[in-house]
Amino acid sequence: MSLINVFDYEALAQERMEPSAWAFYQSGSDDEVTLRANRAAFERIRLRPRMLVDVETCEMSTTALGTPVSMPILVAPTADHCLAHPEGECATAQAVGRAETLMVVSTSATRSLEDVAQAASGPLWFQLYFYDRATAEDLVRRAERSGYRALVVTVDLARFGHKERAIKSGYELPPHLSRANLVNYTLTKVYASVTWADLTWLRSLTSLPILLKGLLTAEDALLALEHGIDGIIVSNHGGRQLDSAIPSIEALPEIVEAVAGRCEVYVDGGVRRGTDVLKALALGARAVLVGRPILWGLAAKGPEGVYEVLELLREELDLAMRLAGCPRLQDIGPSLVKL
Repeated sequence: MSLINVFDYEALAQERMEPSAWAFYQSGSDDEVTLRANRAAFERIRLRPRMLVDVETCEMSTTALGTPVSMPILVAPTADHCLAHPEGECATAQAVGRAETLMVVSTSATRSLEDVAQAASGPLWFQLYFYDRATAEDLVRRAERSGYRALVVTVDLARFGHKERAIKSGYELPPHLSRANLVNYTLTKVYASVTWADLTWLRSLTSLPILLKGLLTAEDALLALEHGIDGIIVSNHGGRQLDSAIPSIEALPEIVEAVAGRCEVYVDGGVRRGTDVLKALALGARAVLVGRPILWGLAAKGPEGVYEVLELLREELDLAMRLAGCPRLQDIGPSLVKL
């Protein structure tokens, strides 16, 4: 099978995964309106390329909260990588480091944050689910000791979204696997409801940069600034939480406008092509985060598949930048897109 885009890896991954595990990876909430809308929103945006620009060379290296990365494509936090490959998140981290970019490791990983850090060959951020303050504090301390460079607090999980596709499949985490970061805690609740007061407490607890993942409005972006947040990831949780929520790429412009350069802004949800990355950058994102395609690469070909997916997206972005007349990231701006 010739694998020439991320959708080819999706098809191969489906062939190789157990059906209920595949349903868990792929599902959105309820009618999956937002899941579909994330893609449709990218497809509606049109590009306005400029011609007769010298694009002999193309430069896409950048930084994420000061950490150098080879391209504005990061790896989003996703759960249960061991469903796709025995080494799970450790295998993913090895491939991400090889691609010289950054991985956000999920609280819901099937390998411990310490094991992932030991296996990693590149920088890591830790995604924090806020079950209770005692658990949160211990997870933060573990992340600090393990060399994670930032905390990504997911704020859209006050309750679990109703993932009907996964429910109908009968999905349960297989008994030989566990949420490895949480095995030593007695959780007071199974969801991660966090408030602005909790963020004030968390900010006082650690000197690590804090990003909020899951904001979709300018109003919340401004509150994030008031609470000393270092970055925002515009996200609707891959369509897995509130169905009919606005697509992330549509929410991006108002958040970029609201923060006005006072913190870094990222976006995830529906990124499948280099042109998607280009559109997100034009609308003000520092970088994008990619979730499901990484899992597809892992299920299809292990760590090599993760690396290949990232390299495919890199090559597509390189081509898109050249064809758009934007050989440097600083050449990419709002005039490039037509909404």
